[in-house]
Amino acid sequence: MSKATEMARVSAKGGFHLLWGLVLSTVISAVGTIFIARLLGPENMGLYAIALAAPNLFSTFRDWGVTTAMIKYSAEYNNENNVAKIRSVFISGLVFEILVGLALSVLSLVLSQFLAGFYGRPAIVQLIQIASLFVLTGALVNTASAAFTGMEKMHLNSIMLIVQSLVKTVLIIAFVILGLGTLGAVMGFSIGVIFAGTIGVLLMYVMYRSLPKSTSSKLELMKTIKIMLKYGLPVSIGAILSGFLTQFYSFIMAIFVTNNASIGNYSVALNFVVLITFFATPVTTMLFPAFSKLDAQKDKETLKNVFQYSVKYAALIVMPVTVMVMALSQPAIGTIFENRYVQAPLYLALLSVIYLFSALGSLSTGSLINGQGYTKYNLKLTLLNVAIGFPLSFVLISQFGIIGLIVTTIIVSLPSFFLSLRFIKRKFGVSIDWVSSAKITFSSVVAGVLTYMAVSQLPFSSPVQLVIGVVVFVVAFLLLAIVTRTVSKADLGNVREIGNAMGPLRKPLTIVLNLIEKLMNAVQNE
Repeated sequence: MSKATEMARVSAKGGFHLLWGLVLSTVISAVGTIFIARLLGPENMGLYAIALAAPNLFSTFRDWGVTTAMIKYSAEYNNENNVAKIRSVFISGLVFEILVGLALSVLSLVLSQFLAGFYGRPAIVQLIQIASLFVLTGALVNTASAAFTGMEKMHLNSIMLIVQSLVKTVLIIAFVILGLGTLGAVMGFSIGVIFAGTIGVLLMYVMYRSLPKSTSSKLELMKTIKIMLKYGLPVSIGAILSGFLTQFYSFIMAIFVTNNASIGNYSVALNFVVLITFFATPVTTMLFPAFSKLDAQKDKETLKNVFQYSVKYAALIVMPVTVMVMALSQPAIGTIFENRYVQAPLYLALLSVIYLFSALGSLSTGSLINGQGYTKYNLKLTLLNVAIGFPLSFVLISQFGIIGLIVTTIIVSLPSFFLSLRFIKRKFGVSIDWVSSAKITFSSVVAGVLTYMAVSQLPFSSPVQLVIGVVVFVVAFLLLAIVTRTVSKADLGNVREIGNAMGPLRKPLTIVLNLIEKLMNAVQNE
């Protein structure tokens, strides 16, 4: 496990710089969403979500894997100290993204009236036109992010994320307060992304200028773009199909769900799911990149360790958070919105279900398969998702509305997930630690049931129920995890080693680990 732990430490150092950006930007966006949802109300919140759906659909076809190729080749050429090719990658990627983004922005603008009619809401033509600018400005943000990632300058990426969240949130709230309503919300969103894209490109330019002098000033734009497309196109097809499927869900939802309030409730629930993804993203960022560094033939034992421990540590974080969100969905939403979004707690609980599969490796399988170069197989899994998703979404959403949409997203992902587990078992000879996953699931579910039962009996306000519920869940889960030996002292040692590379987070993490160790010793001594 020592080699796997060392690899995790290396990944954690870069992941930490991304983590603080994600933390701050997520908090800013979450606070902003709360204020925006309260100011707009369910009806206008639903229109705001629909107005952004069309430009997001066009954005799906913008990248063609170029940003993925930028990350690969800028990292590769940086390792080789090939400054001339790094410059070519930066400029070529930026030019490609701007040209394609501009073309798609114009197309979205031209088709705005048709799209508004297709949604059955002709009044949102102007909203779609303003939001169309996002297709271009989003390209600037993604290009800069790819450059920062390839050059391992993740602190610059975090700065850009925070700027985007802050400017967007402040402007949306200001415009809505000034009486512009949904129009102001869309304007604030679009201007915020413009500002972030501009900052990102400027930081990218500063990084570009800081590169050492090169003996060659020839950029070879067309040649570099062809190389990046050749590499990125196969990888991007799966992402495009997945993105298109998601946008298709939005189209079907807008057609069959005529109650804007239901869409507004769904939008609020989606934003609360960020509480789960907030914990899932750092795990995937810090641990899972190790898969691409391993040779399945030469490092078979290490690959097994990395996979099993990545599943276990991801599940130890994501699984209890998911169950806690499900158990406390009612008081959580009630604390912020009182009784304005009555459907949102149910939607939130259902949306969280997909993250329960983290105990079975749902956050690790895709990274392992792609990291070992089997991207074509992942593309086949995506094709399976699409084949199931299109007809199923039409049937379920048309019949059951938002509930049908959520159930569709859960069902669609399951066949490909279980096939991926079978694939890695057959191809690499690795599988999850079933006993460990069972213990994590048992501890989380029992703690969730106890929490729900305790909170539902309390005659207190939602904020009080929420605080008590969090305390009950944390205490119950820790005790159950220790009693069932879900967490061992070896696990604590591994986490300590990984945590040493996480900068300021190391001290609070150590305090938590020390507390768990004391509880573990107390239980074992009895």
